[in-house]
Amino acid sequence: MKKFIALLMPLLFGLVAMAQPAPTPVKWTATAVEADATTYEVRLTADIDQGWHIYDFGPYAEDLFIPTTEISIDGAEKVGEINANKAPHREYDDVYEAEIGTWEGKVVFTQKVKAEAEPKTVAIEVYYGACNDQNCLPPATEQLSVKIGAAKGTEAAVAPEEAATEEVVAEEVAPAEEIATATDAVVEPVEEQSNGSLWSTLLAAAAWALAALLTPCVFPMIPMTVSFFVKGGEGGKMRALLYGVFIVALYTLPIAALILITRVVGGATVTADIFNWLATHWLPNTIFFLVFMVFAASFFGAFEITLPNSWVNKSDQNSDRKGLLGVFFLALTLVLVSFSCTGPIVGGAIIGAVSTNNDIWTPILTMLVFSTVFALPFVLFALFPSVLQKMPKSGGWLNSVKVVLGFIEVALGFKFLSTADQTYHWGLLDREIYLGIWIVVFTLLGFYLLGKLKFAHDSEVKYISVPRLALAIASFTFVTYMVPGLWGAPLKKMTGYLPPMATQDFVLTSGGTAAVVAADEVLTADGKAPKYSDVFHMPHGLSGFYDFDEAIEAARKVGKPLFLDFTGLGCVNCREMEERVWCDSRIQDRMREDFVLLALFGDSRQKAAEEDWVTTENGKTLKTIGEINSNLVFERYNIAAQPNYLILDGEGNVLASHSYDLDIENFISFLDKGKEAYSALK
Repeated sequence: MKKFIALLMPLLFGLVAMAQPAPTPVKWTATAVEADATTYEVRLTADIDQGWHIYDFGPYAEDLFIPTTEISIDGAEKVGEINANKAPHREYDDVYEAEIGTWEGKVVFTQKVKAEAEPKTVAIEVYYGACNDQNCLPPATEQLSVKIGAAKGTEAAVAPEEAATEEVVAEEVAPAEEIATATDAVVEPVEEQSNGSLWSTLLAAAAWALAALLTPCVFPMIPMTVSFFVKGGEGGKMRALLYGVFIVALYTLPIAALILITRVVGGATVTADIFNWLATHWLPNTIFFLVFMVFAASFFGAFEITLPNSWVNKSDQNSDRKGLLGVFFLALTLVLVSFSCTGPIVGGAIIGAVSTNNDIWTPILTMLVFSTVFALPFVLFALFPSVLQKMPKSGGWLNSVKVVLGFIEVALGFKFLSTADQTYHWGLLDREIYLGIWIVVFTLLGFYLLGKLKFAHDSEVKYISVPRLALAIASFTFVTYMVPGLWGAPLKKMTGYLPPMATQDFVLTSGGTAAVVAADEVLTADGKAPKYSDVFHMPHGLSGFYDFDEAIEAARKVGKPLFLDFTGLGCVNCREMEERVWCDSRIQDRMREDFVLLALFGDSRQKAAEEDWVTTENGKTLKTIGEINSNLVFERYNIAAQPNYLILDGEGNVLASHSYDLDIENFISFLDKGKEAYSALK
């Protein structure tokens, strides 16, 4: 049994790890220096992120690891063997029964090549593998190039696409740890940064799981299933633990398998495209909206949504089997029986994860957290059955929980319709209309909690309990908070869940005539209004560009760095950054005075001008502004997540980068760092 757990858990977490988008923990740069009259030294620097390592030259039996030996140099004759500036850390591994050598931090590889009479470019290809303590990335190939044959006594120029702005010196001149490349970001893809939005998504998943436990489909099953293990006699506690593991697996593994299949068939880009389509396209968002409305109606008692009885009966019959198989089918029975209550909650958690983070691994982690929290009470009550006696009995209060969730389903459902409305510029759900819907929904929720509204399956409310009164007060307080938003109040606590202020028809503070503070006029290099400025707007009266080429040209003309905001119309975190960070006057002053601003919307479904269409390597033609912008940012800077902020020079090279972070001082520091880096280039 213990062996079974040991095998199952690595499989589960392995699938999660495999489904994650591959990070780039190793940064490679190359230089070439004249060693003597007949040879050059080609130096390859591997800058390895903390917590990661690459393997030494090996060799290793049975291809257990990818040794860093396949470094090919095309265009020059090698002289001698390749060397590293420091010895690898070597340690005997009991699992693989082999001595393993690894490098961490920064390591410089040196390979001598014969000098050429005339300058020429040498192509370099590095094949290596990178691992951390949890998993290993697939083998990667890095392609670089350097020039040899330059004037004697000078360092050879590096090819522009891999240019390093600072000489990498050998260890005898300066230790590898002291080598600094001040403008690495100029020549390397920008790494996606983790942010607090992941934690908020996972906390929301945990909250949804707790809510699911209080529904009438699930709560009564806790004592029923716990009795199964209490009566099981010897081994009951271990079976209870396995029961929790199976519940987690049944919720998480299907999602992980789906993502894994799409990655194997089409690669990480295809998987990301699928999730991007789910998050921004009108069809899935409209379907999600309708599904939420249907489930809300079910929660209100209009009808019951259940899986076919034959599925549940078959699973329940198999749960009588002894051993692990019986425990598995008992877990499957719970998942099937509780579907009518957990279905919309699970769907909402997954859809919320995709919409908020727009990546391929957050949904897996979301389901892992949801299912773990959902399974935990079943396991704990099975381990400590005496606690069951203190639990409240099933009754009408469970249906009240279900109805409350129905109101919340209605409110959240309109978020998906709003996303489709914004990305396709339909103009159906302006900010005040959206707010009006939420105000009505939560007002009705407050009246329901006070017993003024009743649904089909509600029990008679003879008196108002303290918890119901507290929830009613919270609901009416929330309504009171939202009402000023109808006249243009910013409602910062709801930032990200509301349509942007630009869709508001009436704002009291601006005289009631417009929702947007008039932006300073900005013109292209040829004196025209920026492309797509009739479709997009920047917050806080800021002005800028919405096309990369126009913005680069304008930045060169005025001699300022370019601030690139990779954002989205339906991006929750983007709105939070704009309303809670960009609102600071110091930030707005810097953005107006020190930068040319560029906003690239990655989810807009507005059709681009035909001259802006892009044909990818696989032959697909990108026609919408969102697709074109997402492709540009990913190809140039290896960024897919929103929001992301870059400060660029006049050639589009990165001087500084930033992502979701609600600390105002950190954002100011990012702006100042980018401005200083631009001044240093001059």
